[in-house]
Amino acid sequence: MLFRSESQLTRRLRDALHRGLAHLQFGQVLLASIGSTAPFVGLFGTVWGIYHALIAISAAGSITIEKVAGPVGEALIMTAAGIAVAIPAVLAYNVFGKWVAASEAELEGFAHDLREMVLDQQRIG
Repeated sequence: MLFRSESQLTRRLRDALHRGLAHLQFGQVLLASIGSTAPFVGLFGTVWGIYHALIAISAAGSITIEKVAGPVGEALIMTAAGIAVAIPAVLAYNVFGKWVAASEAELEGFAHDLREMVLDQQRIG
């Protein structure tokens, strides 16, 4: 007899399913973290650039385009960089999440069919 009980077979199939899903989900936490934090890094860069623009204005004593353009341009680049990193990370997270969910459904169906087949063979044999 291959398995002593149905519950032992069910446990082993469930454990194998969880191991397979953990392997498929590897990296999704990193993608989610990047997607959620990158805009804030860009925002921090924006605040930093505007801060430097204000410092340059106060040091010069007058508002000129040269004192404002450089730091504000850097701020806008930081914002764009944060968004440019976040969007692909979120899209990849969603694509992989959908793929993992479809794989999970397929694996659960396979595990159920395999369990029934093994139990039928044990009943016959």
